[in-house]
Amino acid sequence: MSWDIQSLFRRHAKEITRALRRRGLPEETAADITQDTFLRVLASPPQDGTLHHNPRAYLHQVSRHLSINHIQRIRRSAMLDVADDVLTRVADPAPSPEAVIYDRQRLRQVEAALAELPDRTRLAFERHRLGGQTIAAIGQDLGLSTTRTWALIREAYRHIVLRTGGL
Repeated sequence: MSWDIQSLFRRHAKEITRALRRRGLPEETAADITQDTFLRVLASPPQDGTLHHNPRAYLHQVSRHLSINHIQRIRRSAMLDVADDVLTRVADPAPSPEAVIYDRQRLRQVEAALAELPDRTRLAFERHRLGGQTIAAIGQDLGLSTTRTWALIREAYRHIVLRTGGL
């Protein structure tokens, strides 16, 4: 038997779906896994001796493996219903003291790197990154082309990354 996916689908799809339903899967999930089975076989049919393979058995084997993967994925992602007051006791939204110190050190490094930049480059960067202005608007205010303004901002980014070790 050849690996003509259309004829295999017509011949075996309902049978595979029924087998998946007998394994306890809902109808929609069984139909999805059946389609995934044929997509998997279409994407990569068996390579060794396809003339002597039993396509029906191979399709059932693929669907069985996909259903096992599906069931394991559901078990791993089981969700618990936890009350809001319990969640607030578990997760503290405040950063740790170490994170605060580290972030302050990094900010000082960025401030120092910005202070080293030429005024026009620093101004373009601050207006773009901190002020949220467009490159065109900054260029117009500074009397520069959009391309030159972007080059200044890019220089500032490069300088900050080099001075701070890549943040």
